[in-house]
Amino acid sequence: MSDSEGPDPILLTLFANRFMSVAEAMGRSLQQTSISTNIKERLDFSCALFAPDGDLVANAPFIPIHLGSMSFAVKYQMKLYGDDLKEGDVLMTNSPHAGGSHLPDITIISPVFDSGSKEIIFFTASRGHHADIGGILPGSMPPTSMNIFEEGAEIVSFKLVKEGVYDKNGLYEYMVDKPAKYPGSSGCRNIRDVESDLKAQIAANYKGIQLIHQIVEDYGLKTVQEYMYHIRNNAESSVRNLLRDVAKKLGTAVLSAADYLDDGSPICLRVEINEDDGSAVFDFEGTGCEVRGNLNSPISVAHSAVIYCMRAMLDLDIPLNAGCLVPLDIRIPKGSLLAPSRTAAVCGGNVLTSQRIVDVVLRAFHACAASQGCTNNLTFGAGGKDSDGRAVAGWGYYETIAGGSGAGPNWHGTSGVHTHITNTRIGDVELLERRYPVLVHTFGLRQGSAGSGKFHGGEGVIRELEFLEPLQVSILSERRTRAPYGLEGGRPGGLGRNTWIKQGREEDGDAPEGDSAKTREINIGGKATIRMGKGDRLRIETPGGGGWGLPTENEGLQGDATEYIRGWAARGSLAEREAAQAGF
Repeated sequence: MSDSEGPDPILLTLFANRFMSVAEAMGRSLQQTSISTNIKERLDFSCALFAPDGDLVANAPFIPIHLGSMSFAVKYQMKLYGDDLKEGDVLMTNSPHAGGSHLPDITIISPVFDSGSKEIIFFTASRGHHADIGGILPGSMPPTSMNIFEEGAEIVSFKLVKEGVYDKNGLYEYMVDKPAKYPGSSGCRNIRDVESDLKAQIAANYKGIQLIHQIVEDYGLKTVQEYMYHIRNNAESSVRNLLRDVAKKLGTAVLSAADYLDDGSPICLRVEINEDDGSAVFDFEGTGCEVRGNLNSPISVAHSAVIYCMRAMLDLDIPLNAGCLVPLDIRIPKGSLLAPSRTAAVCGGNVLTSQRIVDVVLRAFHACAASQGCTNNLTFGAGGKDSDGRAVAGWGYYETIAGGSGAGPNWHGTSGVHTHITNTRIGDVELLERRYPVLVHTFGLRQGSAGSGKFHGGEGVIRELEFLEPLQVSILSERRTRAPYGLEGGRPGGLGRNTWIKQGREEDGDAPEGDSAKTREINIGGKATIRMGKGDRLRIETPGGGGWGLPTENEGLQGDATEYIRGWAARGSLAEREAAQAGF
């Protein structure tokens, strides 16, 4: 079929699904061959397929914040290496300066060469969140970090495999030796687990290469690449139509919104839609300057949040790909917290600021009320440098905690879910208690945290853990002082709260007359790291989602929310949830 005749709609659907199936198979391979809780159980990873120019072609329904930003990483490596990539090379990177999101997210990139011409015809890539890559605190998500050196190993580019030869010594240097040189920082506390998961990522990429070669063998390279670009053009056309429809529905081609981080930093957006060609300018002018903490967000993450919103507002079954960004001109002011300096701390920007960007974009488009706007990042562990500066073997654990999603013009929010950019699971209670020195005292919905309205938001959750030995525990969270907004008269969702339930101890001076049974409840704020003693507990109460529309007279929020939760739970199953994700 010639280009003038356009793509065959049946083949277009077929190739879209074939490309997505490559990413899905890569993901299954990675999950099955990894060993860490973070990747194997929590599914904090993404796999995707990229064009020879580095643009995203297709993905499975993994982590939205990974998928939109991985293209930046692929293109950076292409520019860095040029023609100096050989068959059997595998690249490793995690630097925000090189298209990364935050340092624990390590990206493995493999070029796919044509068996005949030996030219690069695709790239496969996988990105996984590794539970510890060094830095000042176990878990490598320090809530107190002030620069990127405190957050662990930073790798701009490293050939982990060079023409089929694995570089174990180089990996050890990047992950263990280099991070430990920064004052107060340690190298990776559990390099064996990290290395094993990195090998699983390499294997997943190779699985993708095999499947791509099979597709090329079935249809020929020319047809495969033609439909790769047809799929991208289809996504572009869909977004252009969406923008035209939004302008027509809202009666204006200029949209604007703003929201704030808990420290008061504004994130501002003005959208100007060109109704003639369906393009739009997304201008973040007015956004706050770089912050001293770690809520700075790399440019790639801002783009990722925008592409997620565009795809989420499309009521079409198409893969998320680079075509969604073609009609958009995204303008981010230099020096802002969305375009920080080279050494700025960023570990919270990827997981928290990104959520606020999504809130702002969806508010501008009047799409739905705010979801919890947070990922409630909990880390704990042991090891690193001791008081004498000696390296002590250890470990780190990391999880994100669910909350409430926002209501929309004809739907209630969902309770106890990971929202928007995260899409991960939480740590399984049985596995958590078996593998780590903790007990889970409470894990359930937080009644009364949903924003009321004609359609109410989802409830947040309560998760309370007891630590069975002294551990360094950290929480990195937002929406503790600024509530998730409601729309059209809907009420905001409830604020989150983090509470340390401390055992009294004579050595701390808070157990008078030897009464060690005495406990204190201490609000530790949204961002804190604490040396928890044996028997201490941490209670995390996550935010609820905002409501939509004015509440009806005498509305009973508690009863309505509970009724909806029962209805949702009755038809829930992991299989149905995964099917819904696949449709996304």
